[in-house]
Amino acid sequence: MADQINTLEELGAVAGLETLAADEPREPVRDELGRSYATGKRKDAVARVWIKPGSGKVIVNGKDQDVYFARPVLQLILRQPFQVAGVEGQFDVMATVKGGGLTGQAGAVKHGISKALQLYDPSLRGALKTAGFLTRDSRVVERKKYGKRKARRSFQFSKR
Repeated sequence: MADQINTLEELGAVAGLETLAADEPREPVRDELGRSYATGKRKDAVARVWIKPGSGKVIVNGKDQDVYFARPVLQLILRQPFQVAGVEGQFDVMATVKGGGLTGQAGAVKHGISKALQLYDPSLRGALKTAGFLTRDSRVVERKKYGKRKARRSFQFSKR
């Protein structure tokens, strides 16, 4: 057979796929307005995050971060990716969040910011990855099973 595909490179070329070598530098991903977009997730919360160069202003669902995330702990969670990457006060963030509670939403925005920073400037990927901010925290609430009082808790046993 003359038209048989012999290597993975040929397979990629036939399928129209470009292979990304491990040593090849990544390209920044930005839209026409100079922003990077990413989706962050945590528990039931999903955040859509856009970052662009600016003064460090964070807007969540149309409100300032100090109003939306009133607890200082949640504001600290949002600042972590910038501190690890060493770019505090250099990016403006616009995020929309749905689902979950405030803690899950803060974690989702943090995940989204980390992914967007890595897309905006690929050189920040190493620091964010070693801090574990690019990994989606997959822990979710376990569902309730039938015949149980909660997910795992059984009804009280009575011998008589």
